[in-house]
Amino acid sequence: MSEEDDTWTADRKNKDMRMFQSCSSFELSDPHDPVLSRLATQMFKRTNDYLQGEMTAGQDHYVLLEEINRLVITKYADLRSLAVNLTKSINESNEKYETEIKPLLQHIEDIDNEMSVLEATAFRLDSYTKQLLARFVELLDIDNNSNEK
Repeated sequence: MSEEDDTWTADRKNKDMRMFQSCSSFELSDPHDPVLSRLATQMFKRTNDYLQGEMTAGQDHYVLLEEINRLVITKYADLRSLAVNLTKSINESNEKYETEIKPLLQHIEDIDNEMSVLEATAFRLDSYTKQLLARFVELLDIDNNSNEK
């Protein structure tokens, strides 16, 4: 037998088998290894710390989300009031355009149309006066020629 087999006695093997028969049960009446108990306690404490940290992180995330939500609500409320004010201003401007500016623009358009008609009439009158002048000069030339004879 090897040295390792010599160190393990049948009694020791039986004791170890009794202690580690099941990993899922822990009975107070069963003898247990204090190192295993200490390691299990450390594992449970660390698992507890980990889970507490995860829960705290989750809670912190929810608090952050609530704060962001409040800020977004405030921002959108400001944007909504701005949009309402802009709508009111646009409606007032449209009303002012319809009641005050549009009639003035129509009046300017009417004056422009009348000026175009007046301009056309002035050109026709100028053309007519030039024709009359040409005929008058022609008549004067005819009278001057007949008087000279």
